[in-house]
Amino acid sequence: MNKRGKHPTLSEVARLAGVGTTTVSRVINGGQRVDPKTLKRVRLAIDRLGYTPNQAARILRGGRTRTIGLLFPSVADPFFSSCAEAAQAIAHVNDSLVIVTPTQNDPHTEIENVNILMRHRVDGLIIAPANSHSQALREMLQRLGVPVVAMDRPLLGAQIPSVVADNFTGASLATQHLIDHGCRRIVCLTGESTLYTIRERMRGYRKTVERAGLPCIVDTSIRDYKSAEYAIESLLAAGDPPDALFTLKNSATIFAFEALQKLKVSVPDTVALVGYDDFELAGTVRPSITVIQQPVAEIARVAAQLLFKKLSALGQSELPEETGRVRHVRLETCLIRRESCGCSPLAI
Repeated sequence: MNKRGKHPTLSEVARLAGVGTTTVSRVINGGQRVDPKTLKRVRLAIDRLGYTPNQAARILRGGRTRTIGLLFPSVADPFFSSCAEAAQAIAHVNDSLVIVTPTQNDPHTEIENVNILMRHRVDGLIIAPANSHSQALREMLQRLGVPVVAMDRPLLGAQIPSVVADNFTGASLATQHLIDHGCRRIVCLTGESTLYTIRERMRGYRKTVERAGLPCIVDTSIRDYKSAEYAIESLLAAGDPPDALFTLKNSATIFAFEALQKLKVSVPDTVALVGYDDFELAGTVRPSITVIQQPVAEIARVAAQLLFKKLSALGQSELPEETGRVRHVRLETCLIRRESCGCSPLAI
């Protein structure tokens, strides 16, 4: 038994398990190349002694810190807060913690946060790039020497794996659904039009209305409720008002819905509404809001799994062939039919 207050050491675990300290270290670091019976014996010794690794000493020796950095725009955005929760669940399975650093979609803040995380010696990074075309970010990440995975948005031109939703197909599906309901003047409402995700959704919308021979009407002025109200009021006052709105982000959908309610515009009878991204109240407001739903948690889970797979491969003498390839994963979205598009409640 250890005296009260005395922390058991690696050597004590090795003696109790009847192995060398190197074997104990291997078990602590994942158990690669350790015989299953030996692995069980060492883990029993660790549990019996209540041993916990000295993380500070491991870091000084150049070992892993058991932390990963997660960079995305804002923890206030339900999409990214859900991503953080899913990534942390994968990190927990891998005996690691996630350090979240919001960037507010600002490239300068993003670079600063990467530098801060590297000073904290994180083992790897998951990042939703503020600018998918950023050469400065691309060059910086390729110099870091730690695994990096892009999430929600790729870093174009970089040898960095990415996990994204199929934004183009999702937007095309939403637009076609409105066309199938007989809508002929579908306005695409959005802000943040420089983001990869928004540009892909606009591209899906454009291709679909052009294929149907319909006008392409895009308004990228939506920043807050006031801008949404002004945009919708102006559109409705025009000589040829829209019969449908397609909003490209959950916040834009909420602003548009509130503005239509305030202006006493009947949804979907006068103007149909479909939003990109589901949100908590979309199914409970009246009329309930039809949306394109992204596999939010799955995007973060797959990104985290890719990162830990790369970290695990770093400790192996020979990389499996598949870990040497750059993977780009595109996950499917789905249309959640509700009432705001014109679908009958009985048919949903």
